[in-house]
Amino acid sequence: MEPTQMFEGKRVLVTGATGSLGTRFVRHLLTGAAGRPQEVIAFSRDEAKQHTMRLDLERRGTPEDELVHQHRHLVRFHLGDIGDFDAVCRVVRRADVVVNAAAMKQVPTCERFPSEAVRTNVLGPEQMVRAIRRHDYPVEVVVGISTDKACKPVNVLGMTKALQERLLVQANVEAPGTRFVIARYGNVMGSRGSVIPLFVEQIRRGGPVTVTAPGMTRFMMTLDQAVQTVVDVAATGRPGETYVPIVPSAFVTDVAAALIGDRPIRTVISGIRPGEKVHEILVADEERSRTVRRGQYLVIRPMLPELADERGDVAPDAHGAPGLSSELSSGTAPLAPADVAALLRAHGLIDAAAMS
Repeated sequence: MEPTQMFEGKRVLVTGATGSLGTRFVRHLLTGAAGRPQEVIAFSRDEAKQHTMRLDLERRGTPEDELVHQHRHLVRFHLGDIGDFDAVCRVVRRADVVVNAAAMKQVPTCERFPSEAVRTNVLGPEQMVRAIRRHDYPVEVVVGISTDKACKPVNVLGMTKALQERLLVQANVEAPGTRFVIARYGNVMGSRGSVIPLFVEQIRRGGPVTVTAPGMTRFMMTLDQAVQTVVDVAATGRPGETYVPIVPSAFVTDVAAALIGDRPIRTVISGIRPGEKVHEILVADEERSRTVRRGQYLVIRPMLPELADERGDVAPDAHGAPGLSSELSSGTAPLAPADVAALLRAHGLIDAAAMS
């Protein structure tokens, strides 16, 4: 199916709908850019953010705002916790497509509350799989949102997201009537909890800007790119596949310097936080043999033999060519400082810092 028509007439459940990705994805659905859904079920456990989101859907002004406002009646808000099986059943039974954006995703918080991270990031997706399997709900596709931290994980966030990936891959065997696929990507520039809003706020206060380690690198992508990845994997991903968008990486110090510009604000090294990596990995060495290039994505084929593609996992065909000769690390070829500044400027992030 063409991504531009993926959600036409569908009932789409978005868990974690009030987070950065969830909110942006719901707006994307309402514009009809990927087909006009029949209904959008916005599921989250934060009533304050749901209220804020309702107000946001009422906003008017830009052409996108007008489209969203016109179709806001398609959104049905549902308050509940992804760890509650009954609550999950109530929303999954109404869905044709599920996008699981619900997550605990702050590295230090997950380190301090690992049981809560397991409950949300592992048991939550498991509840969805169990609901579909037990009740034979006719869900067509489930998209799990993952992170580069799931690759060779060293922290609780990465470990729980890695388990989510494996749960969803295996779910294709247990519930073959539903296609389970995964979107794995790195830092989303400007999203809540990411480093750029922190830097902008520190600049607004007059500094200092805190960088955890001088050599730290991160993959960089926009929220719109993250949304498009979800659309594309939902439309074209085969059972158990993981889509990895091909995006640049940058030194965090260069990001800070670009946002600071010529202002007299100093940068200080604060030290690596619990569970943090210096470099992130999007595709590990162990995954390379199962990875193909498909358009602007690297696609990791599932390791389970039941899901092996009859055309072969790595042989070139109409759907992809071998994708990697080495591990995909953010530290391999980070952008030059000038290119980092150009990237941030192109997406209005330097302007945001300038207005702080």
